[in-house]
This record gives sequence, structure tokens and C-alpha cells, in this order.
Amino acid sequence: MKLNGLLLAFLLCIVVSCNEESQEETLYEINQNAVQVENALLQAVNEHRISLGFNALEFSAIAYEYANEHNDYMIAKGGLSHDHFSSRASSIAAETNAEYVSENVAKDYPSAQQAFEGWLNSPNHRKTMEGEFTHTAVSVKVDNTGNYYYTQLFYR
Repeated sequence: MKLNGLLLAFLLCIVVSCNEESQEETLYEINQNAVQVENALLQAVNEHRISLGFNALEFSAIAYEYANEHNDYMIAKGGLSHDHFSSRASSIAAETNAEYVSENVAKDYPSAQQAFEGWLNSPNHRKTMEGEFTHTAVSVKVDNTGNYYYTQLFYR
């Protein structure tokens, strides 16, 4: 009987063990959003897109949820990352029927304008901001030492 219990426990551990992609599901401290910075950054991105003749991006509550979770993850980790992006992208695609998902991340910019300019001056980030997308969400969170973390998700 004891052997069967150990075997069952072992099998259960194998079945529920996490791989690298699912580690983001771990619960992290939920940090406060800097809503004014989020709104200003979304406005700056949309104004830039419109100035180039592109469409303004529609806000996505689903993408916002994933951007918030990723910022909490980065804060817990203590640095920038695109860790688990394929999992975020797959989840967004499944929930919205999106065919393409991308993201920009940043850290330590004290204002929306500075984060926007940082992305604008980076060829890869700029390409994402100017890409063929229809929806977006920007999460900006502040850690307990005052550092700002940014995640913007895009999809079409």
C-alpha cells in the first residue's frame, strides 16, 4: 500500500511539473499600475502611428491582463525580459483569434515620453510600434523602490 502511494505521488509530480514556459503562472506580488503613464504612452504610440498614416490601435483588456502579469514577473525577477513570450502570445491568440502578437518591454524610464522615445530610437521596438497591428495594451508598474517597468503587447 505504501509503495502504491509513493508511485501515485511520483506520477502526480510528473504530471503537474512545470516547464519553463508555464513558470509565469506562478503567483507574484501584484504591483501598482501607473495608470496615467500607461494612458500617456498609449496616446503617444497612437499619435505617432497616425502621424505616419497608420491606424490607431484599439485597447485590449485581454492584452492588458497579460502585460500586467508580465510586469509583475519582471519586477519579481528584478530585470527586463521577454521570458515566456510564446506562452503569452499563444494565450492572446487563443482568446482573441489574433494571427500575430508582439511585445515591447522597457525599464527605468520615469515618464511615458521617455519610454516612447527609447522605443522610437530602437529599430526593433520602433518596427513593432509601427507594425500592422489592430490592438494593444500598455502596462506600467512601479516596484517598491520606484523603478518603472513597461510591457506593451500588440496583436492583429
